[in-house]
Parts: sequence; C-alpha cells; structure tokens
Amino acid sequence: MIIKLKPRTTINEISHLTEYIVSLGLSLQTIEGTSHIVINILGDTSKIDAKSFYAFECVDEVVRIQKPYPKVSKTSPQKTIVTVGQANIGDGSLTIIGGPCAIEDFESFDNIAKTLVEYNLTIMRAGVFKPRTSPYSFQGLGQEALDIIKAVKDKYNLAIVSEITDKLQFELLEPYIDVFQVGARNMQNYELLKALGNINKPVLLKRGFSNTIDEWLMSAEYILAGGNKNIILCERGIRTFDNTYTRNTLDISSIPLIKKLTHLPIIVDPSHAAGRWDLIEDLSLAAVAAGADGLLIEVHQNPQTALSDGAQSLKIEKFIELVKKCRKLKQCLDSI
Repeated sequence: MIIKLKPRTTINEISHLTEYIVSLGLSLQTIEGTSHIVINILGDTSKIDAKSFYAFECVDEVVRIQKPYPKVSKTSPQKTIVTVGQANIGDGSLTIIGGPCAIEDFESFDNIAKTLVEYNLTIMRAGVFKPRTSPYSFQGLGQEALDIIKAVKDKYNLAIVSEITDKLQFELLEPYIDVFQVGARNMQNYELLKALGNINKPVLLKRGFSNTIDEWLMSAEYILAGGNKNIILCERGIRTFDNTYTRNTLDISSIPLIKKLTHLPIIVDPSHAAGRWDLIEDLSLAAVAAGADGLLIEVHQNPQTALSDGAQSLKIEKFIELVKKCRKLKQCLDSI
C-alpha cells in the first residue's frame, strides 16, 4: 500500500501517521520526492481499510497494491477444482447443469432428471425455497420439494444444486443438497457466507446484479476465510443503464477476468442474464468460447405453465440441442 502526502505536510503530521502505521503491526519506508512525500507500507495490508488513512489531513492519496481478498487471489498457476458428485468443475472440462427454477411436482422433475442422465449430465438444479421480488409469487414447495429430491436422487444418482436463503435452513437442506447456491440477492448476506465457510460442501456463489467484481470476490473471501475451499463462482448478469430487451446484461468479460484474478472456477447462468429463452443458446455459446467452466440453465417441461421463470426456461428438446452444440464448441476450442 502506498500513501502520498499533501504538499507542505509538517514533520509532526508525518510522525503521527507513521506511529499509527507501526501500531497496526506494519513497517514503512518514507520516500521524499521533489514535490511530494510518499510512504510505502510494508507487510500484509489485506485486512487494512485503505480509506481509514484519509482520516489524516496530511494524506492526499492511498493506492492499494495488495488485493483485499488474499485467499481468493491467484498466487500460482494452480487452480481450484471442485468435485460435485461425478463432475470436476474447474479441471478444464465443461459442466452443464440443468433443471427447473423451482420444483413443482414429482412427474415433471423426474422427466427432466431422466433426460439429464440420458445425456451424461450429472448435476441438476432444483429450487426448494425461492426468494422472489413479489411476496405474492410462488416461493417454492419447501419440505415437499425435499421429498421429491430424495426420490429422484435415489433413482438417478444425480447431484443437486439448490439455493439456501438463510443459515437456519442448513439442518433441513443438508441431507438432500450437494451444492448450496447463494443467489444474487444474498451475495452480501455476510452471516450466511460465514456459515457456509464452516461447512465442507461446495458453494455456488452468484454475482449480485449490482455488484462489482471486487465485491463479488470479497464475498467469496468470507467463505474461504472460514475454511471452505469448495467455491464455484457464477456470473448471472448485472444491471446496466439499459435492460429494456433483456432481464440483465451478461458480463462476458468477467469470465477471463476471474481466470486472471483468482484460482476459483466460474460458470455462467445465461437464463437469468437473458430473462428470455430465445437468447440462452447464443449467450451459452459465448460463455463457453470465453472459457467458462460450466453453465447453469433453467429447463422446464412446459415453460408456458411454469410457476417460476417460465419465460427464461428452455424446453427439454431445446436444452438437449444446446448441450450438443456446447460440447461441439468445447471440442473445437480444445483442439486449437
């Protein structure tokens, strides 16, 4: 971390600031330039709030060199590979996860599960509790959905991804769920993140729709700081100045950025990015081309009658077509 001081800073002001830096357990170097004095802070500054130094009137500018998320930051070529059932996410392969936004009944859920298995897909998304913008919208089946999940898991040996909205749900969900999903609305629910850090199960952390890359990675840091290394990041689109035609704007650039900044795998949710089924294929192919480790796609037997997110759900036939195209594209990319 580097601190640039204002012109005509007094010796007493410098002394007061340096004493404070030393009190934090850090060391420093003072460099006198022709117009400014610069203090170079040495040591681990990841836990220091850079903005706190602006409380000193002599401070003109603070530049952070070390990232505030040391455990998430990429410090070596080694990547984190998260094992979910039969899949290894982050090992260079492409993992496609399909399923309904929310479980509605056994028959439709079983039908989608059967299709996934037929095409060698081993992870299924399954909403149990659904946080919705409107309090009058379908909120999920709750306990009834868990009974359906157990029956389908036993039948097809699929791993299940489902959203957790409160740490109080752990005891209820833990026997049934293989990956805990943190939705966009809960990305900065720090008590939930801390609780997820204390378990060993994988966590799929979605980016908030109005959050920066750094804020997203700081949320991942909360989980890693607790000891849970099994984190999968998920880009699901962000709000921009114009979302007239889509629900959100898919930030494709976040995929290579995450690869450069962290060792964690990243998948993409084109369904929530688009908000409409007819754009999902194009966004999925773009995500694969950009290097995503996987896709999370909403699939429904009859989207027109879906109780949640029908407009952004693919029919089973369309989903299978997409799986085939994504696999072909991945093969082509791997051969380059």
